[in-house]
This record gives sequence, structure tokens and C-alpha cells, in this order.
Amino acid sequence: MEISPDQLQKVVGFIEDKKGQNISILDLKGISIIADYFMIATGNSTTQTKAITEHLVEKLPEAGIKVIRTEGLPEAQWVLIDCGDLVIHIMTPDTREFYSLERLWGDARTVTF
Repeated sequence: MEISPDQLQKVVGFIEDKKGQNISILDLKGISIIADYFMIATGNSTTQTKAITEHLVEKLPEAGIKVIRTEGLPEAQWVLIDCGDLVIHIMTPDTREFYSLERLWGDARTVTF
């Protein structure tokens, strides 16, 4: 299922509902077969990361986005929500800095609205 810009904006809004920060969207089309988009966001603590994840799992179907699988709970240092063409990464600040996915996928175009 193709993810639309409107759906991406809704997901950003869902993350912002729970005060997720530093949201990045990487366009991986033509670069990777893993997904079309990576969305990366920071939760200030594992508690906030869990809250963002729970909110997304509840709200994504309302935006027409199916959640295939969630990984990284209950530790919640790095939670991955696989939605097929969209993979959402919710990370604590230290984990995000350490893994630096934006640098790792440096060839990807950053999506802005």
C-alpha cells in the first residue's frame, strides 16, 4: 500500500499528540526494498516512548495505515513499528544519537511539508 503525504502528516500529528520530538521522515524509494519511508522520532524517556507507541498503534488504522508488527517493547529504548511501506522508529535520545539512522541512510531524501 502506497503511503500518501497526507498519511505521513497524520502520523507526525499522532507523534506530536504525545510530545514526540525531532521527527524526521526519510524517503527510501529507489534506495531500499525495506520500506518506502522511515519515520524517526524521539521520546524523552522509555515511558514516553511507550506512550507514543501505544498511541500510534491505536491511531494508525484510523489513517488507513495497517500495523504489521511492533518490536522493542517492553524495554522501549528503540521501538520499531512496521507498517509495510512505512517503518516508524521511536527512540530515546541516547539511542537515537548512538545509531544515527539519518546518517546511516544519508542517501535518502528528507521529506518536508
